[in-house]
Amino acid sequence: MSLRASIKLTFIATPSSADLRHVNYRVLRSSESEVRTVQNPFRQKVISAYSSTVQFAFAISRRARTFAGFVMKDQTANSDNTHDLYAVRLQKLENLCKEDRNPFAVNCAQTHTSEEAIQLYQEGVADEEQPKVAVAGRIVVFRVMGKASFIKIQDRDGQIQAYVTRDELPEGEYNTYFKKLDLGDIIGVEGRLFKTKTGEITVRAESYTLVSKSLRPLPEKWSGLKDDDKIYRQRYLDLIVNQESRQRFRHRARIIKEMRIYLWERDFTEVETPMLQSVAGGAAARPFITHSNALDCDFYMRIALELYLKRMLVAGEDRVFEIGRVFRNEGLSRRHNPEFTMLELYQAYTDFRGMMELTQGLIQHVAKTVIGSLEIARPDGTVIHLDGEWREAKYKDLIIEATGDADWFSHSREDKLQKARALNIEVDGELEDYEITNNVFEKLIEPTLIQPTFVTHIPRELCPLAKITQDDDTTIDVFELCINGQEIAPAYSEQNDPIIQRKMFEEQVGEEQQNMDTDFLTALEHGMPPAGGMGLGIDRLIILLTGAESIRDTILFPSLKPLKQET
Repeated sequence: MSLRASIKLTFIATPSSADLRHVNYRVLRSSESEVRTVQNPFRQKVISAYSSTVQFAFAISRRARTFAGFVMKDQTANSDNTHDLYAVRLQKLENLCKEDRNPFAVNCAQTHTSEEAIQLYQEGVADEEQPKVAVAGRIVVFRVMGKASFIKIQDRDGQIQAYVTRDELPEGEYNTYFKKLDLGDIIGVEGRLFKTKTGEITVRAESYTLVSKSLRPLPEKWSGLKDDDKIYRQRYLDLIVNQESRQRFRHRARIIKEMRIYLWERDFTEVETPMLQSVAGGAAARPFITHSNALDCDFYMRIALELYLKRMLVAGEDRVFEIGRVFRNEGLSRRHNPEFTMLELYQAYTDFRGMMELTQGLIQHVAKTVIGSLEIARPDGTVIHLDGEWREAKYKDLIIEATGDADWFSHSREDKLQKARALNIEVDGELEDYEITNNVFEKLIEPTLIQPTFVTHIPRELCPLAKITQDDDTTIDVFELCINGQEIAPAYSEQNDPIIQRKMFEEQVGEEQQNMDTDFLTALEHGMPPAGGMGLGIDRLIILLTGAESIRDTILFPSLKPLKQET
């Protein structure tokens, strides 16, 4: 192993104490070692590599601080002592390998999760008659008290305590191996349940197995998050130590599951449509572009699910939906991520008012089933009420109310621009008339719509895919559902007249214009039934229901700029 390789291997550090947040996590001890004999013809080469690396690591860790200008190559490295601990753990790993104890088991028997084991305990039954369990998980608490130790292991359901004594294990096992285990090691424990004097249900260990050796220590303590970037880059550590984050992503999975159940029970068919599309249609957004070598042509990552789902209506599938990733090559913010998850659904023989009923029922079902309440508390203490009838307000009425100008929609573009700026709204002077008005809505009105509000009949220029309102040809039959100060779900009475649809595509003006998909227009010419359609941003719904601060807190691995690697 070269000098360069040894340095890079040795000095890859884990997060410092300030890398993650909101964690009630206490490190009580770090020790080390363990288990299982597996013969492997490659083992001696591995041991040799570990040996040379560890010897060099110890030398460097003792002397590194004396070298002015020494630079760690790993960008995640910190000025703590985690590289020293890494070297210590490498040494333990080498010792285990030399003694033919496999530190990375092929499998481990697990009869119960922590929660299942705890529920299995029988009150009023003697300890020797309690059930036997085999649990497995990561060591997150380690208390050594001479000839006995208490540990807590964490699995997918939570934590369970285990009590390990020298006398229960084979001779020499406890002192030689068990006490040398580390926080972060994954182990399996078998034994009977009992209850401690403090009333905690515990596994009295009869045997244990090292399942996977952790070479990097878990973060030790938490003083608040100083660098958001770290928590997103090392989400696995966030999920290990931050139960709030783990619970949020569990909720996310259940919310998506309940959405599917709700729609399946109403005879919707789930379909899958292309992510690679020849035309970036269905929305006004900048797409990501890629190239197909096999077809020798460019494709766009989809920016919406809409147009292919409408093709399914043409095909005779009257109720269809898709839950999928959408990609937009645009800005990053608390509410925006380049890739995000959408639910889009389309139902024949209804309109945008039918979508109101469906959307409200869907969100209420998910909130009640997963969160357990229709009252959602915001961080500022405001309570969002999802029960009862939801407010409905016309877009034009909200603009007039917010500007205090009953003649707003009669003014010229220049007058609207001047009035918007007088309201302290920053507006680009090159914007079209309707875009200036929409800036007023997005910056002045939308943030105030905390309680569920269906904003209806928006200007026709904002979307070319919806039916024009019969009694006002300047608006379309659309609602935008706003909750918690942001748009959650728009819905339309879908345009099914191919002649008008083509004309609306051609008449688009302004910065945000949708691309014309002629194949979609051809499909419309075969006849599409009247329909209502709705799109729901799942990430934004998770923000609402779980109290997340940012869309990045709802996405397991959000888009991040790669760290530069020093050479």
